[in-house]
Order: sequence, then C-alpha cells, then structure tokens
Amino acid sequence: MPAALRIEDVGQTFNTRNGPFVALRDIHLTVQPGEFISLIGHSGCGKSTLLNLVAGLTRPTEGVLLCAEREITGPGPDRAVVFQNHSLLPWLTCYENVLLAVDRVFASRESRDQRRERVLAALALVGLTHAQAKLPREISGGMKQRVGIARALATEPQVLLMDEPFGALDALTRAHLQDELLRIVAQTRCTTLMVTHDVDEAVLLSDRVVMLSNGPAATIGEILDVPLARPRSRLGLSEDPVYQACRAAVVDFLHRRHTHPAALVPA
Repeated sequence: MPAALRIEDVGQTFNTRNGPFVALRDIHLTVQPGEFISLIGHSGCGKSTLLNLVAGLTRPTEGVLLCAEREITGPGPDRAVVFQNHSLLPWLTCYENVLLAVDRVFASRESRDQRRERVLAALALVGLTHAQAKLPREISGGMKQRVGIARALATEPQVLLMDEPFGALDALTRAHLQDELLRIVAQTRCTTLMVTHDVDEAVLLSDRVVMLSNGPAATIGEILDVPLARPRSRLGLSEDPVYQACRAAVVDFLHRRHTHPAALVPA
C-alpha cells in the first residue's frame, strides 16, 4: 500500500528584508494510511510552515512532498485543513458552510440529494445534526470547531490537516473535543497530521509524535512511537505507565534536547 504522505528532503527558505531566513531544513517523514501524526515543538520552529507545505499553500524551496505518491503542487481535495480559527462564513448556516465545501468537490459528479446526504452525515459524525440550521454566531466556540471538522471530513480527504484546532478553546471544551476527535478518527480511519503545543493532546491522540528542533533551520529532532492500544480513554490512560513514559519523553525533548540534532544526546 502506498504511503498516504511522503516528505522528502524538504527545506523552506523565506526572503526577508534582512536576507534569506531558513525556516526548515532536511525534513524527512513518511505517513502511512490511517496514521495520526502530531507535530510538536516550541513556537517558531516551523510546525505551521510544514503543515502549509503539505496543504499546498506554499511551495518548498527544496525537496518534494507527495500525497498518495502524487506530488503536491498546490491545494487539492485530497487534503483538507482545519485551522485554529474555525473560518466559517458568518452569513451561512452550519449546513451551508459544510455544503460549500462539498459542492466545490462533488458538484460535477454527485446529485443535489447525494451532496445533501454527505453534508448531513458529516454533521451527524460530529454530533451537530440539531444545529444544522444555526448561524455561527448562535453556537459555541467548540461547536464552530466541530463544524470546521465536519466541513473537512465531508470532502473525504486522503489526509486531514489540523493546525492547533483546539488552541483557542477553554480547557474543558478542548478535552471534550479531543475525545470527540478520538471517536471520529477511529470511525473514519482518516490519515491525520496535526500541529499542537499540548504534550498531553499529542500523546493521547497520536500514533507517532514528531518533535521539531528550535528554529531557525528547524528539522525533525526525534520521532516518538506511541504504542497505546485503540480505542483510547482519557481516564483509562491517566495512570498508564506507557502513557506516562511517552509524555515524559516529549517533555524531556522540549525542555532539554530541543535545539538541533547534534545536541540530541543524553545529558
């Protein structure tokens, strides 16, 4: 089976008034179908830059990115993005916001009824059937983010990209949506690449945690396998020694070994 995503020798340099700024260098990563990968690192390490490259919003200055063995040259329906800001159109209902994306991808090959069923199924998946007729101003921040997830999943992307999707939410809402995402990923088996600052979130959700070194010229410092069985329970994992060991490994990297690969040796 081909990899869902391959990142080969990717680097990204930006031209600034002070000269070239190397944001990323020597990025190599292969993601298998159905994997959940988290990108974690300190602010400014290039996590969102890497996600934008996978989304096709920017082009790398070095290397190549492939989705299902096809080169990524721009945005496409094979990749869907959920941003930290829900990015809903305020004059459209929840249903209409999801339908907008579905029509963009499927209007030429599916009937109106088929597209309607697709939207309703996506809203049901995130538990928002009851809110389909509401406008964004009429629902909570957590519900808005669930609409964003429904909109992304309704297009059946090969890879779901999430840029700190719960970063602007309060702790209780964030925990609830993490649990919802666990359920959704288990049900859809969608390949997911997520940027996060939250160590517990990364370990709870991921099959692997990709830890980036500090910028400039950030690169992958370490990749941690998370060998926790699925389905996962937040309460069940709180005292799990494997969970605790994975969490400790990420914290150790972030606090002691987060510069560049040459520094990634035991103290």
